[in-house]
Amino acid sequence: MLWQFSMHRVWCLAKFELVRLFLTKSGVMALLAFVTTWFLILYYPVNSAVDFIYSAMFKDVAKQVFGAFGLASLLKWQVPELAMYWLIAIYSFPMFALIIASDQTCSDRIRGTLRFISLRATRAEIIYGRFLGQLIINATLIAITLIAAVLIASLRDSSLFVPGAKKAGELFIELFIVVLPFIALMAFFNCFAKSSKQALVFTVLFFGILPLAIGFVGYSFSFVSQLNYLFPGMQIDQAINPKQFSYAIYAIPVIQMSAYLLLAHLLMKRSSL
Repeated sequence: MLWQFSMHRVWCLAKFELVRLFLTKSGVMALLAFVTTWFLILYYPVNSAVDFIYSAMFKDVAKQVFGAFGLASLLKWQVPELAMYWLIAIYSFPMFALIIASDQTCSDRIRGTLRFISLRATRAEIIYGRFLGQLIINATLIAITLIAAVLIASLRDSSLFVPGAKKAGELFIELFIVVLPFIALMAFFNCFAKSSKQALVFTVLFFGILPLAIGFVGYSFSFVSQLNYLFPGMQIDQAINPKQFSYAIYAIPVIQMSAYLLLAHLLMKRSSL
């Protein structure tokens, strides 16, 4: 019931997710792996690619290649490091979000601790509390990588710090919106998955088999193609380099997030713990 919902309990459950990542051995190891991965991405692909693409010798070639993929406007960004960062981050962060959020409630259900938690919080609070914790974690990781990218650009040219910080703020909002439905999808899978690995298997099957089935049936029934809106990230190709502003780029992931959280709530409400 609505009167039972407590934001204080939601926040307590969210803090548990933060403690599990930042203050446990396994969480710190996962965090170190993430930091190492992004250090390599920023130091080698981003740093090296900027020097390569913007060199006088290869600038025309880069324009042709980027133009062929509809990404020519990225070459006009004032901070080229952020342009390269954006190309990598918009595709990699959804995958990171799926992996990081793969164990929201499933392991607690297997250990029996979810039943204990449900004695002190409603099932809705459990769903939204864990989801909120994952939002904060992903927002923190996005912010860390953006700060690192801006610092790398500033080391090359100190005058890029202010425009870089401004652009990084815009990219943070866009990346944050992009990962929302991926975290919510994992909240849904966690309602019936028995482990984080099984939740990831469900995710692979979801993104691997369903699009093929929809595409096959869509040849005969065109309206079936609308089911592609079930898949988080279907607007990424538009978001990466929009030719004109569209609310749909931001509305689609928010609607997907709301739908998957509602499904997770209903499923959790009817399932045994």
